[in-house]
Amino acid sequence: MQPIKIINGKIISPSGILKNGMVLINGSVITEISEKNIEVPDAFEIDAKGRYISPGFIDIHVHGGGGHDFMDNSVEGCLAIAETHARYGTTAMWPTTLTSHTEGILKTIDTYEAAKDKNVNGAQFLGLHLEGPYFAMSQRGAQDPRYIRNPDPDEYKKILAHTDSIKRWSAAPELEGVIEFGKYIQTKGVLPAIAHTDAIYEEAYEAFKNGFTLATHLYSGMSGVSRRNAYRYAGVVETAFLTDDMDVEIIADGCHLPAPLLKLIYKIKGVDRIALITDAMRAAGMPEGDSILGNIHDGLKVIVEEGVAKLPDRTSFAGSVATADRLVRTMINKAELPLEIAVQMITATPARIAGVSDAKGTLEKGKDADIVFFDDDIRVSLTMIKGKIVYQDGQNS
Repeated sequence: MQPIKIINGKIISPSGILKNGMVLINGSVITEISEKNIEVPDAFEIDAKGRYISPGFIDIHVHGGGGHDFMDNSVEGCLAIAETHARYGTTAMWPTTLTSHTEGILKTIDTYEAAKDKNVNGAQFLGLHLEGPYFAMSQRGAQDPRYIRNPDPDEYKKILAHTDSIKRWSAAPELEGVIEFGKYIQTKGVLPAIAHTDAIYEEAYEAFKNGFTLATHLYSGMSGVSRRNAYRYAGVVETAFLTDDMDVEIIADGCHLPAPLLKLIYKIKGVDRIALITDAMRAAGMPEGDSILGNIHDGLKVIVEEGVAKLPDRTSFAGSVATADRLVRTMINKAELPLEIAVQMITATPARIAGVSDAKGTLEKGKDADIVFFDDDIRVSLTMIKGKIVYQDGQNS
């Protein structure tokens, strides 16, 4: 294949921003990063025109976009979601489910597996994230209460015997049987995560000691300080803050978490423990108005307004409509963080959590050529996945 040479851009590298840098790509892999212009006579040259050259964004929690949800169980819909998010800089993702009955989960798995090999123009699928159905009813948020239940070994063993595509499974640690569930799924290479939970510190920390090293969308669907029989108890939020080695993900859409909380999370956890996520539902990249969370035929009705999805009675958010560029923009403008720090939270940190940091998350020699161009306002103009341009200036290739 013809080598690709990217010139005239500000490269966001592990050692800082390289001005007027050059990236050389052969096939799907980066072969050189340099501040000097290396002559490669037969290379196809791409001029970044002074824009930032960034590692591709990695979204480890995303439900949908472009009018589709992964639980619609449509191969074409899965591909459309991947292509929608690629337009905003996402080069890899963990497609995410919602609470459902067993057969619904299995059908989503089958659809994902049928779609992943056909996904040539969208964000790469790295594996599935099952969000639920083992949750606390009191912290369900917009998760469908019809399907919330305690762990059933027969059920989760059946699901894991069906596929090796699941990479993460989120559950509430206080439920009966969740610790055993977490231990079992780790034997299958699945990361347990804490989510939609009313656990107190002791329950959450016990889960952490047993492999639940990630807190799903911190603050959202999650206990903080509570009172029981007049006594105060720390919750999962405080557990995440007190446990240095616990990773957290945050929905940095500017709606789910206000600026003071974004700043607090960063102050306590730091860049290496925070992954930015969209938690996007089908309305991401679509006009505001009525929508559906979950399966298009029997999901929950929601309304999208003011840049976020809500239940119709406005008692809860119902997932976000964010794209990855918006997350970076929010962390710069509201959390007042440097560009390089905000980018690391959507590249290197989620790559480590997802177990793909040997190939993704930073622009380095030998890693996948997952690259995004954007300007000072984080407006994406080019997305490249493994050396292939899948989006450029409004045109899919």
